Amino acid sequence: MRQFIEDFLEKEASSGVLLIIVTVIALILSNTFLASWYQAFLHIPVVIKIGALSMDKSLYHWVNDGLMVIFFLLIGLEVKREILEGHLSSVSQAALPVIAAIGGMAVPAAFYIFFNKGNPLAMNGWAIPTATDIAFALGILSLLGKRAPVSLKVFLMALAIIDDLGAIVIIAVFYTANLSGTALLVAGVSILVLIAFNYFGVYRKAAYFLVGVVLWVSVLKSGVHATLAGVVLAFTIPLNARDENNEPISPLKEIEHNLHVWVAFLILPLFAFVNAGVNVRQIFLDQLVGPVPMGIFLGLFLGKQLGVFGFSWLAIKLKLAKPLKDANWLQFYGVSVLTGIGFTMSLFILSLAFEDPLQFQFTDKLAILLGSFTSGVVGYLVLKLAKSSKHTDSLFVTLLVTPPAALVF
Repeated sequence: MRQFIEDFLEKEASSGVLLIIVTVIALILSNTFLASWYQAFLHIPVVIKIGALSMDKSLYHWVNDGLMVIFFLLIGLEVKREILEGHLSSVSQAALPVIAAIGGMAVPAAFYIFFNKGNPLAMNGWAIPTATDIAFALGILSLLGKRAPVSLKVFLMALAIIDDLGAIVIIAVFYTANLSGTALLVAGVSILVLIAFNYFGVYRKAAYFLVGVVLWVSVLKSGVHATLAGVVLAFTIPLNARDENNEPISPLKEIEHNLHVWVAFLILPLFAFVNAGVNVRQIFLDQLVGPVPMGIFLGLFLGKQLGVFGFSWLAIKLKLAKPLKDANWLQFYGVSVLTGIGFTMSLFILSLAFEDPLQFQFTDKLAILLGSFTSGVVGYLVLKLAKSSKHTDSLFVTLLVTPPAALVF
């Protein structure tokens, strides 16, 4: 049993499988006689009080504003590592995923805006279809095993990380409430202390986390979304340092390694469980084809693949980016379709865009689930087809008015 658990945790697809399981459970609970229990669980009051400082929130809000900070801390650590020594450390390596990510955010947003222009309330959700769920997308890609070239996995991982960074910027700029000057001042001082730690070579992880807690509380009280505290903390943690014996260590890599299992197998599944419960019994077809759900669904399924593939194709043809090794155009298109799996990040942005979960009668959440599911299934089938037949790639490239010699790029 222990070996089985260890093998399960080591598989890339495991996190995605777990997310699917908890999502199905949440849907079952919210659409059966257990719906009242499910709602009661979401609204369990959790109070933390230290002296005059009091934070009273429901479990739902603690997951979104508290535990997701750890998720964004992990994302920040991954981004910093990739920039300093990974696949984003040079212009030539970063060009293609950066350009693809820009297209993958801009085109879905354009789809959503097209359907919802003129409705100020609905327009708050323009960023919902711009995100890619790295766990789901990589999980599905890993199901293909060796049939999917390593270059595709590296590209998808880099794109998803940049995508998450873009989501962070969007949250900071567009989803910030009324600001508290005092809380921002405390947050600013905390950031300066963290920067000083990094500059003077402090390597104790506890020191960073202690100040990080102060930063999180101050950001939570400031009006800026609390998850951004995780990103700021991540960028101040040193990649390379030396301990008291002058031995080289990497606090960043140690924290990233230790957090990965917790985020993948606890925090993200719990987030999915409390956010994916959609009461489909109260949703009718005319509601599902409304502007908001259609903007989200088509933004994820069509906007993502058109943006990622289209921008990448142009970048390669204009020689702004280098092509991937060992991958043909149809395989690249299949990965572009997989980027339409928004799920956790899309649900998270939705929770910021529409504070009232009943605002659009859960059609917005259902659209995310349907868009992500369709992108996952179609992307997987395209990738299987791309491997099984070379003729399909020739036809696909011909349709793109691409010379047959460019089948492998």
